[in-house]
Amino acid sequence: MAAEGSRPLAGIRVLELAGLAPAPFAGLVLADYGADVVRVDRQGTSFNVDTLTRGKRSLAVSLKSPEGISLLRTLLGPPSNGKDWRADILIDPFRPGVLERLGLDPKDLLAKNPRLIIARLTGFRREGPYAKMAGHDINYLALSGVLPMLGRKGDKPYFPANLLADFAGGGMMAVLGILAALIERTKSGKGQIVEIDMVTGTRYSSIFPLTMARPSLGLPMWSEPRGKNILDGGAPWYDVYECKDAQYMSLGPIENHFYAKFLDIFIKNVPASIVPSPRPTASTQLDRSTWPSLVSFFTSGFRTKTRDEWSRIFLGTDACCVPVLNRHEVDLEGRGPDEPDRLLGEEEAEDGGGLPMPTPRLSRTPAKAGEAEEAFLEPGRDTVEILEAAGLGGKVDELVKAGAVGAGESRSKL
Repeated sequence: MAAEGSRPLAGIRVLELAGLAPAPFAGLVLADYGADVVRVDRQGTSFNVDTLTRGKRSLAVSLKSPEGISLLRTLLGPPSNGKDWRADILIDPFRPGVLERLGLDPKDLLAKNPRLIIARLTGFRREGPYAKMAGHDINYLALSGVLPMLGRKGDKPYFPANLLADFAGGGMMAVLGILAALIERTKSGKGQIVEIDMVTGTRYSSIFPLTMARPSLGLPMWSEPRGKNILDGGAPWYDVYECKDAQYMSLGPIENHFYAKFLDIFIKNVPASIVPSPRPTASTQLDRSTWPSLVSFFTSGFRTKTRDEWSRIFLGTDACCVPVLNRHEVDLEGRGPDEPDRLLGEEEAEDGGGLPMPTPRLSRTPAKAGEAEEAFLEPGRDTVEILEAAGLGGKVDELVKAGAVGAGESRSKL
């Protein structure tokens, strides 16, 4: 990892109101790039199941307490002396109207601190018939127009866990909006409200299949019903195949010259008795009439060797065929077994040849010096430290006694 001072968001301060996956993920990405991210937990909560906490701190505040809301207004306001901790960014994970009911109306916050950037992340669109309804990833995906395109032919639409709406259409789109607002602020000196909803965000992050599937375009890549197209399981050379040991290989040589390379290597490494006649060639890659026999051939062929045997055969080639690793095989650095033993971006950062990138690790939250690393971030763990940095150290006792904040059991100085 590059030095702290060289990370692009060093010096940017974020208040992340505790929520579910998309908002914590947005905060995690900002923290990975150097921002000081403070998660605002609810006072009185002893445990938060959120694991997207790497590099964050926790401030426990009662959102039902006038003193607690006043404290948040202070932290979201302009610095009193230019040095006290004040937020540049607020991440709001709540349904429409909640922030206003809490007494944290974004318009009022911006009036007090015009440089503030407020990212408001909702599931459904903020306006419309679904605006006030509860929902989850599968529901936002359903309204985006993307869900009917996912799944095997002859089966119902199938959702890819909660990856598309929560993380791509929600959290990552929130990061994009925040970064755009930060760039604009360098020119105007003013912050703004950034609106993100996961229905629209999913459509945006899925723009390729949605565009390619337009009947008016007449393009072959996504012209067929679900599960019969090149990228959705229809093509035999873009799929996952089981190996002899019940592990899997991923196959994706879309380009014809890559497909030719795959066929050459594959046919040389399977028994001649299972190679169909006529022998498959790259010239018939797009001939759909050959696809059923290719599926049978690839299925039988991959089952003649273990995954690791196929991995060694295809390693270093342009056949676009690599092993499917399970989560236990990918180590804490985010690398597979055959990848270089170095941090991502480390070499580029040392020689100045590129943007320092965050290292993809499983979430762990740094503890205080000399203490063990934590898998979860204790609510209120850093309350005292944050209030002192905000110039409010003298009010800690008063705020705790009023029930406005919690200091965390393991680090309480009170």
